[in-house]
Amino acid sequence: MKRPIVSRVVNFVGGDRGKASWTTIFATAALCAFFFYVGSEYCSSSDGGYYVPHDGEGTNVALQPCAANLHDHTPCMDPNTWFKRNFQRDRMAFRERHCPPEHERLRCLIPPPPGYKVPIRWPDSLLECWYKNVPYDWIGNVKKNQNWLRKEGEKFHFPGGGTMFPKGADEYIDRLEKILPALGDGSIRTVLDTGCGVASFGGYLLQRKVLTLSLAPRDVHAAQVQFALERGIPAILGVIGTQRMPFPARAFDMAHCARCLIPWAAYGGAMLLEVDRVLRPGGFWVLSGPPINYEHMWRSWNSTFEDEKRVEDGLRSLLDRMGYKLYQKEGDFAVWRKPLDNKEHKARDPDTLPAVCDDAYGADEAWYTPMRPCITPLPEEKGLMTKPAGGELKDWPERVKAVPPRLEEEMTPADFENHNEEWRKRVAFYKDGPVPELGTNRIRNVMDMNAQYGGFAAALETLYGASAWVMNVVPPSGTKNTLGAIFERGLIGAYHDWCEAFDTYPRTYDVLHVSELFSEQYQKFHSKCDVIDVLIEMDRVLRPSGIVIFHDKKPILSAIEPLLPGLKWDCKRHSVHDYQASKSSMLVVCRKEFWALDVLRKT
Repeated sequence: MKRPIVSRVVNFVGGDRGKASWTTIFATAALCAFFFYVGSEYCSSSDGGYYVPHDGEGTNVALQPCAANLHDHTPCMDPNTWFKRNFQRDRMAFRERHCPPEHERLRCLIPPPPGYKVPIRWPDSLLECWYKNVPYDWIGNVKKNQNWLRKEGEKFHFPGGGTMFPKGADEYIDRLEKILPALGDGSIRTVLDTGCGVASFGGYLLQRKVLTLSLAPRDVHAAQVQFALERGIPAILGVIGTQRMPFPARAFDMAHCARCLIPWAAYGGAMLLEVDRVLRPGGFWVLSGPPINYEHMWRSWNSTFEDEKRVEDGLRSLLDRMGYKLYQKEGDFAVWRKPLDNKEHKARDPDTLPAVCDDAYGADEAWYTPMRPCITPLPEEKGLMTKPAGGELKDWPERVKAVPPRLEEEMTPADFENHNEEWRKRVAFYKDGPVPELGTNRIRNVMDMNAQYGGFAAALETLYGASAWVMNVVPPSGTKNTLGAIFERGLIGAYHDWCEAFDTYPRTYDVLHVSELFSEQYQKFHSKCDVIDVLIEMDRVLRPSGIVIFHDKKPILSAIEPLLPGLKWDCKRHSVHDYQASKSSMLVVCRKEFWALDVLRKT
């Protein structure tokens, strides 16, 4: 049973558990006041007649900075715990999510590293970043001959190279597009890059209107995902191990692995079957590097001809049994295509492995859901099979405006256009008023913490092009699972429970958009975690000088407001009447202070 808030609020200073203090008492009072106030007002039937406290006396708690050595702390993927606890080593399970128990949760603000600067603006950031923002030389030293990055003075420079493309990602993509023309015609929009390195593959695909979500595990020194996000390239921490990736079924048009060294055919093919789950019908799986082209490359891999042939034969056999067809193979590339429907599976011998999954887990269930060595079945179509299973997607950019197939039964095209127009008005209001930086190079990495149908991200794309990208987050406990529809719009995102830390490094987002999250998740935030924990996690992922846009019911935001200055955020209310007739909502926009430990110590 969850303990009362009074016994759970602990003030952590410098990463150590502190003794009870006035800060603890004020924090306790603030949280108790929050739940008492919201619990009474949220259930009230009054229309706009809420009492809004302004003075904040006794509730404005100044949270303390964490220890300096925690500047890159990732709470649920913490290398410091990997070897202290008995996490499973097999299949990289120790690098999956392992969130700290409540008594070890830090309630302090993650500081930036010494010398941290405002990140270089997009698109220049594709080619360079400040060394002190990501002060890790390991990749540059170990991958020196592969042109991943090089350090010159105060900056890292990114020539665009990688293990399989030392001549640069553009040259690699040009070669790939020759055998996979769909990469340039708009039919491939969303790509999953597993084992992404510093994400140059995804970064250079952006120039071709292809949106890649790069995935790599948390490393002790390499900081691959941190480099990617510092550059302004979409990325998320993750490992294909024992748990499903936090994406819905049929999400990506293409999946890519360039010498990511994942044992695809091992463990009953579970890891490749997980990629299959998130790949849409007719989607492409691209593999370069071992074992592809082993006939000419096995010596350079410190392997043997026989071993690499055995690996490729096993992989081909697995893909054949999954119904995949070899689309093209040339040089270092092999491209397979996923079946369009379930016909291939139904025509197999019933004893063929991997089997088709039963209904123990829904295809879209992907939050602490175990991977299974079975084929995720595709939706069944009624009548003649004239479309890919699950519905046909339009090419980009028409895709972002079209009704996603998963919403066709609940929204007409007119309804969906009205929804889109409402979001365009709201985003235009943000731009014209409290957040003029939208659409400029001051904002690149954006997160929508409660994305619903992806309207905010779609409006940003429609109004301001690819100036920014959005990580659309859908809570797994929401009333509707909308993440699949978001991917069908040509956007990207992930499932996430905001009572836990997100799978990213600190200081990785310029803007957090928070629409109705606290009202929709009120019960969870009341019973499973504290509101202050959600706010501290928001501060962790937000860059210094970053922006938070709160839009929610008045009693909810009125109760949260007194807590915000303690995060070193400067917050202001704004009228919503210009784009919304409802008087029950409120808009609060906050800007995070640019602070550093050395400055705080001097003051």
